[in-house]
Amino acid sequence: MFKTLLGFNTETSPSPPKEGDLYKTINLCGKSFEIRYGFYEERDRHSQYAEPIEIYPDFIKAPQYTDDGKPFVTAIQPPCKSFDGKKNVNSVCEDCRYYKHGEELIGICTCPDNAQ
Repeated sequence: MFKTLLGFNTETSPSPPKEGDLYKTINLCGKSFEIRYGFYEERDRHSQYAEPIEIYPDFIKAPQYTDDGKPFVTAIQPPCKSFDGKKNVNSVCEDCRYYKHGEELIGICTCPDNAQ
C-alpha cells in the first residue's frame, strides 16, 4: 500500500537476457540442443532498439541427424526440394507433411529423400 501511495515500484523485474545467455536446452531423439540468446543479423547487435532473441541451430549450415538418419529441422527454415504441402512465398518446413513437431521450433524431417 505504501508504495502505491508514493507511486514507487519497489519490485525488481528480471533483467533482460544478454547475448550468449542460455534460453533453454532441448532434448529430442537422444540429442541435446542449447538455445542461446543472440542476434541473427549483425546490424541488430549494434542497434539500440534490438534485444537478443532465442537463436535456434542452423541445420542447413550444420546438419544434424537422429540415430536412424532423419534430419533435424527448424519449423521456420525454408523448405527443401522435397517439400509436400501448400507452397507459397512464405512456406516453411512446418508447412510440409513430412515435418514432425518436436519441442518448440525444432522438429524432424521424415521425408525419405532427406534421410542419411
